[in-house]
Amino acid sequence: MNGIDLDLGYHRTLGLVGETGAGKTTTALALLRLVQIPPGVVECDKLEIGGRDIRELSIEHMEQIRGKDISMIFQDPMTALNPVFTVGDQIAESLELHEHLTHEQALERAGDMLEMVGIPRARGKEYPHQFSGGMKQRVVIAIALACNPKLLIADEPTTALDVTIQAQVLELMNDLKTKYDTSMIMITHDLGIVAEVCDEVAVMYAGRIIEQGTLEDVFRETMHPYTEGLFNSLPNIKNRTARLKPIMGLMPDPTNLPPGCAFAPRCNYATEECTKKVPELKAVSPTHKCACCAYEREGFCIERRAKK
Repeated sequence: MNGIDLDLGYHRTLGLVGETGAGKTTTALALLRLVQIPPGVVECDKLEIGGRDIRELSIEHMEQIRGKDISMIFQDPMTALNPVFTVGDQIAESLELHEHLTHEQALERAGDMLEMVGIPRARGKEYPHQFSGGMKQRVVIAIALACNPKLLIADEPTTALDVTIQAQVLELMNDLKTKYDTSMIMITHDLGIVAEVCDEVAVMYAGRIIEQGTLEDVFRETMHPYTEGLFNSLPNIKNRTARLKPIMGLMPDPTNLPPGCAFAPRCNYATEECTKKVPELKAVSPTHKCACCAYEREGFCIERRAKK
C-alpha cells in the first residue's frame, strides 16, 4: 500500500472497498502489526489507536492490545475457529488473557456472549464442526467483542454466508456496535453491505485509496472512474433489462504497477497524460477526496454524474 491516510472517529464505521488484491486485508493487518516482516514492510508517519502510536509498542504490549483494544473478525468463519477446542473455551481464552478472569468466570462470561449473539449458552460445550456457517460467524463475532474493543475490524464477515444469514449477521453487528460503542472498519467488495452499515467509505485500488468520503459523498457524488465502474457492475433492480457494465481487464500486479495511474489501462476516460502521472488524493469538498488526473481537464465529468 502507498499513501494511505485513514482517520476513524469514535462510534463510526468505515467501509474499505475494492476488488480482491486491492490491499484491504493487508491494511487491516498493518493496524494489528500482523504483517509478516520480512518480506512485508510497514512505513508510516503515524499509526495511532486511541491516541497511542502502536509502532512504538513492544510485542508483549501489542499482544495485550490485540483482542482487547483492537479485535478482528477474520474472513472465513469456517477456518477461523480451532476445531479441537469447544467454542466456549475459545471465547473464554480471550477473557482469561485480557480480563484476568478465572477459567470458571471466563466460561460464565463466554456463555453470556453466546446468548448475546443468539446462541444458547449450553452450546458453549460443543465444537466448531457442530455449528453451521452462520452460527460459526456468530461465535467469531462473540470472540471479537468479548473484551469490548475500541476498534473492530471485520474482514468480509459475510462472504461465506447465504443472503438470509448475511442480513442477520449484519443486523447483529450493527446492534452490538451500538451497544458496545465500538468503532468499526468493514472490509468488503459488496457495496450493498457498505450502504447498510457504513458512515464513511474509502475505495482502494492497487494499494492506494482513490476515493474517500462520507457514504453520501461516494454513493451520490461519485467522482472516480473506478468507483463508477463498481456501481455499474451492480444489477439495476429498477430496470431489469439494463445490461451490466463490468470493469474490463484485471487489477495489476502490485509488485509491478504500470507507470502513472494504476487504473489507466482499464479506464474509459484515460489519456496519455494519465499514464505518466500518479494522481494525488485531493479534497473536492470538506469531506470528499478523489485521486484522478482527468479532473485537471476543464469540464471533465464521469458519465454517472453527467446523467444527473
